Amino acid sequence: MALAYRLLGSRSDAEEVVQDAWLRWHQADQASIRDPEGWLVTATTRLGIDRLRLARTQREVYPGPWLPEPLTVDDSPGPEQQADVAGQVSLAFLALLEKLGPEERAAFLLKDVFDYDYAQIAELLGHTEANCRQMASRARTRVQAERPRFAVAPDTHRQLLERFMHAMQRGDRDSIVALLHADARLVSDGGGKVTAVIRPLEGAARIADLYWTVARRTAGAAEVRIGHVNGEPALLRFHDGHLHSISTISVDEDGRITQVLSVLNPDKLRGLHV
Repeated sequence: MALAYRLLGSRSDAEEVVQDAWLRWHQADQASIRDPEGWLVTATTRLGIDRLRLARTQREVYPGPWLPEPLTVDDSPGPEQQADVAGQVSLAFLALLEKLGPEERAAFLLKDVFDYDYAQIAELLGHTEANCRQMASRARTRVQAERPRFAVAPDTHRQLLERFMHAMQRGDRDSIVALLHADARLVSDGGGKVTAVIRPLEGAARIADLYWTVARRTAGAAEVRIGHVNGEPALLRFHDGHLHSISTISVDEDGRITQVLSVLNPDKLRGLHV
């Protein structure tokens, strides 16, 4: 599940891939399989790559930006969920992986996240070790070029998110602008099912204007609180007791918010237990 989810960025797709791998396992001649874990990882990887190719075609006609489907929501995560963030499941990281090709993504994850060697990866993907090394290297270069170079302390991240939440609820333009980097970016995924920004919104002033408008229209109608999504702090917005959206932030070394990712598509929120 850990591999399938990182490959696909979708909880529901990952669950289907794992189920397919499980069915193939039961149909196989298990007595002849010398390395069960290797067999299962191979099956999951190949099924995941096939599903990712199909998903990428579907995402080309997706209404508005596509963001990863959250895996877990919790008010107070334990050490295991905190470790998941270190294991690369933040929404920002998964969104970044969308820029990689399917096999390139698989090679990178197997090497850098799951610590497989290139001989194992070559056998999994059906390529030479040299090709797998090149794929992982290209992916690593692209990921490192766009990932934040500064890891903000968890307490600082949460405090900044709390300040952003209060400013957003008040519709306080000046406070929101002060918290955002001048070139901050907001991406929202409504899936064509709910009202959302259909293109990424660039610039602190434009983002602040959006939240000012939302605050005026929904004053008192929504409950917003801080929880954790995939182990990292997130804003959880509820309408009539139902989870309406999840938002996470990225922060730079100066303590400014550089990116806001908001998942509003009800299909991606429906299976989450809050």
